[in-house]
Amino acid sequence: MRVDLFDFDLPEDRIALRPAEPRESARLLVVGEGFRDARVADLPSLLRPGDVLVVNDAKVIPAQLFGTRRRGDFLARIEATLHKKVDAGHWRAFVRPAKKLKIGERVDFAEGVWAEVLEKNEGEVLLGFNVSGPALDNAIMAIGHMPLPPYIAARRAEDAQDARDYQTVFAEKLGAVAAPTAGLHFTPELLEAAKAVGASVERVTLLVGAGTFLPVKADDTENHVMHAEWGEIDADTAARLNAARAAGGRIVAVGTTSLRILESAADEMGVQPFSGDTSIFITPGYRFLAVDALMTNFHLPRSTLFMLVCAFAGLETMKQAYAHAIAGGYRFYSYGDACFLNAR
Repeated sequence: MRVDLFDFDLPEDRIALRPAEPRESARLLVVGEGFRDARVADLPSLLRPGDVLVVNDAKVIPAQLFGTRRRGDFLARIEATLHKKVDAGHWRAFVRPAKKLKIGERVDFAEGVWAEVLEKNEGEVLLGFNVSGPALDNAIMAIGHMPLPPYIAARRAEDAQDARDYQTVFAEKLGAVAAPTAGLHFTPELLEAAKAVGASVERVTLLVGAGTFLPVKADDTENHVMHAEWGEIDADTAARLNAARAAGGRIVAVGTTSLRILESAADEMGVQPFSGDTSIFITPGYRFLAVDALMTNFHLPRSTLFMLVCAFAGLETMKQAYAHAIAGGYRFYSYGDACFLNAR
């Protein structure tokens, strides 16, 4: 499909720079037969007994590293955003500035922590660190910065509040470099309210990469290449999801990341255990196998995530929904408001 079909204009003042407080006070646009304005606190009223909220338990690491490249007497500042762990001592990263960085060069990030550039491809590099395993994990936690999305980082600096705000209450599995943002709306109280109406909660993992923020540069969706992300659904979780659906419950994905790992693991028989990389790219025409409803934030124009929600609820429906949200003053992107969608 043509990528320009997924374009829309968004006023800059609609980009949320902080989350709503309290979290449940964020707005929630219910998309179904028309549009209904609600609050995230109203989510339990949209659920039915037997429904399952599927959340992503990925935990964001401080994946933005600042270092120095030395060439002779010349020093240059390097910014590296880790986006995919390859093994105990190697990460793929987006770097700035990238053009002058050469394969074989060393980047010093802190005393005793440096990496060699092993591969380079259009702004992405493979970094081989001099430490590995828990030592590298601890070093990243000590020297890294929270990798705020570029549309927030361009407007304000990261601060101590983001260390709390940019994690969900489900955060457990270390390795994500972007938050599963629909989960940011949840609090223990909201979860208890959902359970009180007969819904349950299941956890899956998708370690969200910085590639989620990359624009689609191709003119046609067929020519776009997705970055792979690691995910996992264990056998017990898959069995409970299939049993719930067989009993008439709906699988409600909290966020596009939960949806993507569910659909990566699904076949005609249901959700299967899964562990590994996925680069699933969902566009209109895709047939959903595992997910019946989706709670998600409002996404960037021409992004793979907006394409996904258009596949889920319909291109024209979502264009109208986004126009309604913009006209109604909804807040967009990672710290913004949300919508609740039923599959077509």
